[in-house]
Amino acid sequence: MIAFIKGEVIEVQENKIILESSQIGYNIFMPGSTLDGMLHPGDEVKIYTYLNVREDAMQLYGFLTKDDLNTFQLLLGVNGIGPKGALGILSGITADELRFAVLSDDAATIAKAPGIGKKTAQKLILELKDKLNLEDAFEQKLSSRQTARGELPGSGDASKEAVQALVALGYSSTDALRAVKLVEGAREMSVEEILKQSLKKMHI
Repeated sequence: MIAFIKGEVIEVQENKIILESSQIGYNIFMPGSTLDGMLHPGDEVKIYTYLNVREDAMQLYGFLTKDDLNTFQLLLGVNGIGPKGALGILSGITADELRFAVLSDDAATIAKAPGIGKKTAQKLILELKDKLNLEDAFEQKLSSRQTARGELPGSGDASKEAVQALVALGYSSTDALRAVKLVEGAREMSVEEILKQSLKKMHI
């Protein structure tokens, strides 16, 4: 119904902002990671929104990027996770971290999110794994921020791209290089295959 709202941040509260647009003040619930120092009163912003309609209320959930909104909606498709739970997950980890955690079966990272236990994290991985693609996750990561260049002398382009993806995800160049080097038969693998194996090495 409402794709996005452009306006001025009037107030930043614990779990939401008040955004004024066309003389209307909107209460918009947002991830804690976004509210923590990223938004300030007076900021002019564009917020991508999701309208949650209940019998007793209509609530707007907002995000600074379409990627975060799409990830939020993906989480809503998981049985047992509602808007508050999905928002809690995105408050604890980024959309990129969530994608890579799901694709590498890393329940521990997902369980770091507020209110998410290990069982829920494992269930989330099972339900989302078929809906995510590692190559797409890599492309999303590259488009969201510039990546540091990881060099892997003597290896193919796929290994170099795998290192870049790991560095983009937040791992140090040293750890990324080490993990990729530990992958046996990397020369014959695709970037996706190398990433899957490398991420497993990261969590040993």
